[in-house]
Amino acid sequence: MKRKLMEILACPIDKYYPLELYVFEEKEEIVEGIIVCPKCLRWYPIKDEIPEMLPDELRNKKEDMEFLKKWREKIPEKILTEGKPFSLKNEK
Repeated sequence: MKRKLMEILACPIDKYYPLELYVFEEKEEIVEGIIVCPKCLRWYPIKDEIPEMLPDELRNKKEDMEFLKKWREKIPEKILTEGKPFSLKNEK
C-alpha cells in the first residue's frame, strides 16, 4: 500500500477521517501494518501491501486474531484491548 492512499481513506463504518497508520514492515510500499479509526477503534490490517477494510460481518476472526498476535508488540495497546471487531482482551 502506498502511504499516499491514507489521504483518501476513511473508516467504512463511521466514515471518520483521518485514520491512523502504523507500519510494521515497509519496502517500496507498506507491506504489513494496521489502519486504525480513532473514533470507533476499528482496525484494519494491511497484509501483503493490501489494506483489508471490510465491514465487521465479512471479517475472518481467526485470521484477524492471528494478525493481532503476530504484531502485538507493535500494535497500540488500546487496539489490543479495545479494538473492534476483535481484540486480545480475553486472551492470555
